[in-house]
Amino acid sequence: MTGIFLQAFIYLVAAVIAVPIAKRFGLGSVLGYLIAGVVIGPVIGLVGSETTTIQHFAEFGVVMMLFIVGLELEPKMLWGMRHRLLGLGGLQVVVTAAVVMGIASALGISWTYALAIGLIFSLSSTAIVLQTFNEKGLSKTEGGKSAFSVLLFQDIAVIPMLALIPLLALPELVEKAQSTVTAAAEHHEDLSLVAGLPGWGYAIVVILAIAGVVVGGHYLSRPLFRFVAASGLREIFTATALMLVIGIAALMSLIGLSPALGTFLAGVVLANSEFRHELESNIEPFKGLLLGLFFITVGAGINFGILFDQFGTIIGLTLGVMLIKALVLLILSFIFKIKGSDRWLFALSLAQAGEFGFVLLNYTVQNNVLPAELGQTLSLVVALSMFLTPGLFILFDKVILPRFSASKNEREADEIDEQGKVIIAGIGRFGQIVNRLLTSNGMQTVVLDHSVTQIDNMRQIDIKSFFGDATRHDLLHTAGIEDAKVFVVAIDDQERATELVHYIKQTYPHVRVLARAYDRGHHYSLRCAGADYVISETYRSALAMGAQALKELGVHPFRAEQQKEMFVETEAKSKELLYQTWSDSTEEDHFNASYVELFMQLEQTLGEAMKQERTDKHTKSERGWTPPPKNFIEEAEQMQADKNN
Repeated sequence: MTGIFLQAFIYLVAAVIAVPIAKRFGLGSVLGYLIAGVVIGPVIGLVGSETTTIQHFAEFGVVMMLFIVGLELEPKMLWGMRHRLLGLGGLQVVVTAAVVMGIASALGISWTYALAIGLIFSLSSTAIVLQTFNEKGLSKTEGGKSAFSVLLFQDIAVIPMLALIPLLALPELVEKAQSTVTAAAEHHEDLSLVAGLPGWGYAIVVILAIAGVVVGGHYLSRPLFRFVAASGLREIFTATALMLVIGIAALMSLIGLSPALGTFLAGVVLANSEFRHELESNIEPFKGLLLGLFFITVGAGINFGILFDQFGTIIGLTLGVMLIKALVLLILSFIFKIKGSDRWLFALSLAQAGEFGFVLLNYTVQNNVLPAELGQTLSLVVALSMFLTPGLFILFDKVILPRFSASKNEREADEIDEQGKVIIAGIGRFGQIVNRLLTSNGMQTVVLDHSVTQIDNMRQIDIKSFFGDATRHDLLHTAGIEDAKVFVVAIDDQERATELVHYIKQTYPHVRVLARAYDRGHHYSLRCAGADYVISETYRSALAMGAQALKELGVHPFRAEQQKEMFVETEAKSKELLYQTWSDSTEEDHFNASYVELFMQLEQTLGEAMKQERTDKHTKSERGWTPPPKNFIEEAEQMQADKNN
């Protein structure tokens, strides 16, 4: 037991140190886990022989990850991606396996070896790719969706691969390990529901198991979750979620199917369940921890002895496999019309071998398809390709994506053929509303935006706007800044917005500048730059939401509106003092102790103001309200208590 504690402590210390450092340097958490594994394994030697055993356990993180992925996919959405799933995913597996097999055969390797190697290298790392997509927000991109389709098909394709591999066994290897095979077969039969069944019997068992997962997930899971939720014990709900995932994974293993595929199917079935978010929040911590452990074991499992003995061969094979896969994926991206940076994201993200490669390698060696020595070499190729994958994402982020972003915006600014009394810089979600209100009242506006996509979207709905950088002085002149009365700043870049306000007020002081602030600090910066009117983008909507929340909690609508107005009035009284405190401080320490103390005093004043009863007459905004009876709150509380009882 002491040894287990020490090993667990070593793995956790390595993760806690390496992952935050890797994230700080922009390397991503996956590379941090891999580096941590290399350090505590081959470099320092703190872990070793137990790594393979732990890796099998940690692979359950992939199972949990696919369950969560399934929860986020409704069956309708999955049916909608069937063409990309079968076409793009199917072609990737078949073409990659065929190309690798062809090259291996050309090098004199027997066709059975070549086919097994081709199948192994046709798979990519679901764990690394999806984890990185989630961290970098790439899951919703066209490249991310296409990559997910391929990964999903690969996970499904593992099943026929596992069925095919034993048929490739070589007689000489079978004779060499006959005793081992017999023992393994007996053990397999003990843990299998389908051992010894004829083909038609196996098919019936598989169909019944999948039907049981679908029907049970749809009809039985909801009563179960309601029963567990009624207990009010969060740990029991967590235990139920784990029971569900582990049980389905065990069932799939017993009938010879992929546990990851089974849990993914269960997740899809539960995607419309009202307990979906609760399930996801309970499984997520276990998934993240096990995936991290899996990546550490990959790094720790790299055998530097074999690597140094066959350094040129292993490095050449790793780079060759990654290049072949990237080229195949690029060709498929042209066929399926994946364009721009999405094409490179699709090709680079899937250019590695995957965790199921380890599974297939062990399976091929156990079934005497590949010799153990070759299996060790190929395992290093799989591990190194996974180790290099975060570097491909860095290449995409730092080199490829900026070039495509620049190419989108490198076209010349539009020729502005209109002038108006109002110039709007930025036609995003905020600028659109301002522009629509003004134009619907007959005001002439000139809209500028530096995003080609946004300009094209606006033109599709017949909103005239011009492509161009609003901070360019010549464009402002063409737009008629000299004769404009109002300039609205609604661009997303906070620094550029502040600089633009400063330039307008310094050069054209007669123009009234209205600016959208991102947060309180930006609000103060815009005021300091000279803006005549500043509003935080979420302030009014947050006030409306807060007032509605009060109403939902039983506060009379009249009282809720009064409280909202009281909030605004109380904040307005301290607004100037807060701003002066902020502006008088140094640039490095705007939100210093004096500001924090003043803000806390405001919060205290606000709480006291909310407790006071209004005695003045209705304001203009309140004249349509009928005041609540004096005992309204007591009656509402009593009604709620009666309802609960």
